[in-house]
Amino acid sequence: MTSFLTLRRFLSGAFAMTAALLSAPPAAEAASRIERVISPGGIEAWLVRQTHLPIIAIDFSMRGGAAQDPPNRPGTASLMAALLDEGAGDLDGEAFSKRLEDRAIEMSFSAGRDTLSGAVRMLSEHQGEAFALLKLALSRPRFDAAPIERIRQSVLANIRRASTNANAIAGETFWATAFPGHPYGHRTMGTTESVQAITRDELVAMHGRMVSRQYLKIAVVGDITPEALAAVLDDVFAGLPAKADLTPVPEATLASAGERRVISLDVPQTVISFGLAGLKRSDPDFIPAFVMNHILGGGSLSSRLYSEVREKRGLAYSISSGLAALDAAGLITGGTSTRNDRAAESLAVIEAELARMGADGPTDAELEQAKRYLVGSWALRFETSNAIASNLIRIQLDGFGPDYLDRRNGLIEAVTIEDVRRVAKRLLGDPRLLVVAVGRPIGF
Repeated sequence: MTSFLTLRRFLSGAFAMTAALLSAPPAAEAASRIERVISPGGIEAWLVRQTHLPIIAIDFSMRGGAAQDPPNRPGTASLMAALLDEGAGDLDGEAFSKRLEDRAIEMSFSAGRDTLSGAVRMLSEHQGEAFALLKLALSRPRFDAAPIERIRQSVLANIRRASTNANAIAGETFWATAFPGHPYGHRTMGTTESVQAITRDELVAMHGRMVSRQYLKIAVVGDITPEALAAVLDDVFAGLPAKADLTPVPEATLASAGERRVISLDVPQTVISFGLAGLKRSDPDFIPAFVMNHILGGGSLSSRLYSEVREKRGLAYSISSGLAALDAAGLITGGTSTRNDRAAESLAVIEAELARMGADGPTDAELEQAKRYLVGSWALRFETSNAIASNLIRIQLDGFGPDYLDRRNGLIEAVTIEDVRRVAKRLLGDPRLLVVAVGRPIGF
């Protein structure tokens, strides 16, 4: 009966939220109204208050992630993150999950290469329960034997599936080849051997080293006042250790430039992953590089790579490139999938386009089109409360203040043709790609 009544209340709330959404102000406008809330205990969060929907979204992140895995235990941070909501405090995994389910609370944790992140979504009427469960998950995770083994087996199943997936093989091989002997070269998910060997003590130690207030970034969107949020911040986060105990991650540059690695796999198409050295987010040339990459391969249907590889030659269904700005390294990466007998031709076209961009840069028309798109599409990143919270965390991790939302388009508009040509020459003047091809490519 309780579950039925809870479901009924949740569905009623969902209908109310849908009705309210029809008259809701655009989320992108709300994102510009950021309030910096600092709790009595000194914990800061960025708040975008939205009262038209009875929901609250909170995202948070802290430095650490898979780069903190011991060299012989890749996958430890990822496994630890997956277990944070599998029982905490006096609640075992089943009881914790039931409390979440009874109040329709969504909670998740994940470990990237440089960060440990979490997200909670709740109806505002259940915020007390949601924040209490979040506090337990962060400060008193149980790491009970049964959930450890269940999640471990799930991870091992994912590793087995990845071992026969061309895209997964290409990605893992690329990172391992790009950063040999560096934490970025390890599999974030781990290996069969390492995941099987991870102990409870190692999970507890990883949690103790990483979960703290030191590098904590928080974004909240929804129906909560600054005063109420300040109290929540202290209640949930103030009890965490003040300092993290992180191992410094060495600065790194892409290794094996110019190398081509072929992984034989009996599939009809070859997956190609490629990359070369890029820029960290703090580099003054990052925004011009961002615009340049949009023209090269980041602009999907409008990019040079898409035009040359798909539209003119029909070599692939899709192709893209992007900037990977990590804490200790910067990359330009890209990928595509093509028929085995056309893989060599596809790679030749890719290399030619990167070299052409490096030599000549874009045209004036390409630059203006890219700037119009990047400026005009900025608001689309803030269409939902989830998207707002996620993007506000990214801005904080990149080291910017709330004013970045208003400044960002101006930075794009200020990019000149000279800026893009300079950064294109800097990054692509000698485009010696690290290439990983998985399949049966002919001509490699």
